[in-house]
Amino acid sequence: MTQFAHVLPAVTFVCLWSTGFIGGRLGTPHADPLTFLLIRFAIASLLLAGLAALAGVKWPRGKAALHLAVSGLLVHGAYLGGVFVALSLGVSAGLVALIVGLQPLLTGAASGWLLGVAVRPLQWAGLGLGLVGVLLVLWEKLAAQAGVPPLGVALAVFALLAITFGTLYQKRFVVPSDLRSATAWQYLVCTLVYGAIVPWIEPMRVDWTPEFIFALAWLVLVLSVGAILLFFTLIQRGSAAGVASLMYLVPPLTALVAWGLFGEHLGPLALLGMAVTAAAVALVNRPAKVPPVSVAREA
Repeated sequence: MTQFAHVLPAVTFVCLWSTGFIGGRLGTPHADPLTFLLIRFAIASLLLAGLAALAGVKWPRGKAALHLAVSGLLVHGAYLGGVFVALSLGVSAGLVALIVGLQPLLTGAASGWLLGVAVRPLQWAGLGLGLVGVLLVLWEKLAAQAGVPPLGVALAVFALLAITFGTLYQKRFVVPSDLRSATAWQYLVCTLVYGAIVPWIEPMRVDWTPEFIFALAWLVLVLSVGAILLFFTLIQRGSAAGVASLMYLVPPLTALVAWGLFGEHLGPLALLGMAVTAAAVALVNRPAKVPPVSVAREA
């Protein structure tokens, strides 16, 4: 029962997070990408601020608020901005997912440097295997991608760096606090920054179609509130490399959802990749063996 309670949040997070690309695909044709995110951040900050006010929880102050602002700008503002603009420039969701899928390896490499946490050889094997699995899942889509815009690829790499170092920064500097007020503060900071920048670089086009409203509601409630709260909870509880390895499961689940909703092709190579990816995540998150402690008897 205890093990189930430990695994359930991780499984729920992956299932929710994997719908992000689907929501982006539905919504971005009807709005400029950064304008879309500005609206998303503003609504999410209001919702979480309301929940925090109803619960009467404390708001972050001083250094805690500053650290939360930095991690929020990286994990929300920079990561999502890079992904959404890359998609709007014509980079396929599969290629963006593959680039961002390098996060577990990058997180593992940086964990020792920034957090002083060693990644075990078995975990390194799992991280490498996970990348192979993701590549198998997306291989056919990548082979069909032609004329990839260099700026779009650069923005996807920017998103990769943002969420990687945002995750590490959150683990290293952000002290455990109430997630409702902390995440509301992060979204508020992103709203203010986007509000100051977006009007200068986009015409802020929004077509309030039923499809856009559904995508916006889904991304706010399911991703920006539900999945993000789970993500930060997992960071507080586990290792950065272990949490990041869950991202390997996102492209396979996204492919499954796209197959069900949009009829996208899902061949045997992709199915093999899903199995490889699942095995890789299990390897990374396998607990280390603790040697038995010998107790000396009194003479």
